[in-house]
Amino acid sequence: MLVHSVFFWLDPALPAPVTADFRRWLLKLTTLPSVASGHVGVPSSTDRPVIDRSYTFALTVLFASMADHDRYQVDPDHRVFVDTHKGHWTKIVIYDAESLADPARPAG
Repeated sequence: MLVHSVFFWLDPALPAPVTADFRRWLLKLTTLPSVASGHVGVPSSTDRPVIDRSYTFALTVLFASMADHDRYQVDPDHRVFVDTHKGHWTKIVIYDAESLADPARPAG
C-alpha cells in the first residue's frame, strides 16, 4: 500500500469561487479509479508546537500498489487538475509512504 499525502498552500488572494473549485477537484481526485481510498481536509484546531497548521488543504490518497499510483499520476483528470490549478498554490509538499504493515493481517 502506498500513502500519497499532498499539502497545498493556496494564494490567499484567490477569489472564493476559485478556492471552491480547487476543493471540488481535490474531492474528485479521491474518486479516480486507481485510488483505493482518499481524504481531503483542512488544518484541524489541534494546537501543539509540532503541528504545522499553515497549509490550506491536505489531500491523502491510498493506492493498493505502485502501479495504481503510476496510473493516478497520468490519469487525465489528475493532469487537468494540475494544469488548471498549479498557478493557484504558493507551495506544495508531497509525502509518499509505503506501508510496513499488511492490512489483511492483525498486528502482533
